[in-house]
Amino acid sequence: YIDQRADDAQTEALAAIFTGAAGGPMAAFTPLISKNLGVRKVPITFHIEGKTRSAEIPDILHMSVDPLPTMHPSGEMWANIGHPVSPDRMVMAVGAAGNVFTDHGMRWDNSGKNGLYAPISWSNA
Repeated sequence: YIDQRADDAQTEALAAIFTGAAGGPMAAFTPLISKNLGVRKVPITFHIEGKTRSAEIPDILHMSVDPLPTMHPSGEMWANIGHPVSPDRMVMAVGAAGNVFTDHGMRWDNSGKNGLYAPISWSNA
């Protein structure tokens, strides 16, 4: 999914990034993908409110995560888990109630399950 506000050049560039064609971190996932379902431009909203992070695509996706409870003064539990999206650090989080993805004949409910968030800085250089 690519935000409907993207122009044609942005859509092409993002598709190259997300499919791994541009190299970078997403290229590591390409051996795991047997069928590319294509690009669909849709309205996407992202919100950061306090420590809560959320994304929504109407009638397809509602995801929201909150950091796991911690005594750390920042209110976030940062971990270096070597995740390809942000290998240096990610916040350990949990999916809020009502977290659902439904499309392409699939339904995935992430309520109360694993969630992560982090700043992302990608490069194929």
